Amino acid sequence: MEEPIIQLRSITKVYRVGVETIHALRGVDLDIGRNEMVAIMGSSGSGKSTLMNTLGCLDRPSTGEYVLGGKLVSAMKADELALVRNEEIGFVFQSFELLPRQTALENVELPLLYSATGGSASARRRRALEALQRVGLGKRVDHRPNQLSGGQKQRVAIARAILNNPRILMADEPTGNLDSATTTEILALFTALNHGGQTIIIVTHENDVAAHCRRVVRLRDGRILSDLPAEEDAEVAPYVAGARETQRAQLEAQGAAA
Repeated sequence: MEEPIIQLRSITKVYRVGVETIHALRGVDLDIGRNEMVAIMGSSGSGKSTLMNTLGCLDRPSTGEYVLGGKLVSAMKADELALVRNEEIGFVFQSFELLPRQTALENVELPLLYSATGGSASARRRRALEALQRVGLGKRVDHRPNQLSGGQKQRVAIARAILNNPRILMADEPTGNLDSATTTEILALFTALNHGGQTIIIVTHENDVAAHCRRVVRLRDGRILSDLPAEEDAEVAPYVAGARETQRAQLEAQGAAA
């Protein structure tokens, strides 16, 4: 493993719903290295969404320590966590989360309007355009979401997520609304971003999607059930050879195009 960018130690998360106590995470220890591409898997209620929210600084653990890039984020205040989310982490969701009346460029530019480092209007536009070009949508900048395919919408969402060049990109079921061919294209984009130096964490329930990652972390009942290289995970392993071949072909094609 590369030097850890994420370190979780004895992380728990307890929710109280009325008189019921829900233990969503039960003493999770996890390291994720810089420039890793990791899949987090588990059935409904396993704790994977809670873990994702914790890793993304969207929620605080009840107990335990979370160190992100050398910073103890589990002890940070709300405004400090907001700054970490803005500067260190990009988020991609299954439902794209695009504003329907805004163009692709305006949707990507939006986070800069709330950032102290957003810069002038022309600077924001330039950065958003560069991000769209990175994901292959340089010719769709003036299109609104209803003029884009599902894959193109997800590319806009990814462009928005990488706008501030975060060290970590977190994707929650990012291919759940896409067909198989488009899923392959989006996973190739994640692979390219990973090769460019970003740490990628994908929450998924699809074994063929997890096969594009190098490592698979499985949760059950709030605990880590297994943490294995993809080729050693019994359910993911059958898909790994095909995923690696697809990745090689697409990276070679991108290199030839460049």
